[in-house]
Amino acid sequence: MSLIDTQEELSEDTVAHSESDSAKLVPVAESIRYRKRAQSAEKQVQTLTEELAEAKSQATQLSEQLKTVQVEQELVQKLAAAGAVDLETAVLIAKARIDDAANTDLDGVIEQLKQQKQYLFGSSKEKVASKKTASAKDRLASGQTVLEKAANKAATTGNRRDLQEYLKLRRNVL
Repeated sequence: MSLIDTQEELSEDTVAHSESDSAKLVPVAESIRYRKRAQSAEKQVQTLTEELAEAKSQATQLSEQLKTVQVEQELVQKLAAAGAVDLETAVLIAKARIDDAANTDLDGVIEQLKQQKQYLFGSSKEKVASKKTASAKDRLASGQTVLEKAANKAATTGNRRDLQEYLKLRRNVL
């Protein structure tokens, strides 16, 4: 090929390109509009990805909180079933032990609490209620009841206060 032939081919290629380019050319105002739309779409994609990342982090945070609340509820139920007297204290101590330990064996933690902190759990022996008349029936050192002593005092002194005290004690006994 000669130099002239190559130049002719190049000129034909450039003419073909220029014709195809002129068909692809877009007015300046329209290209500016396209560019603005593309930029706004990119900004929107960026904000949506940020919102998605934030929503995912909130979802993981909420799921962790939910797990914590569920473990705490289960712990409260098991401690109540075990007979914990001071439930709040028992829950706090058990939660601290669960956080320290890698495992979350609630039954094991409760059993450990029962053995080490027996005062947190009531026994059936302590549940006997005191009677209303327990103070009036107490015996003095002389073998006399409090009620008998108040009756003797009211009879001997004749004082209204002593009589009132005797009647109050008697009301509690009967």
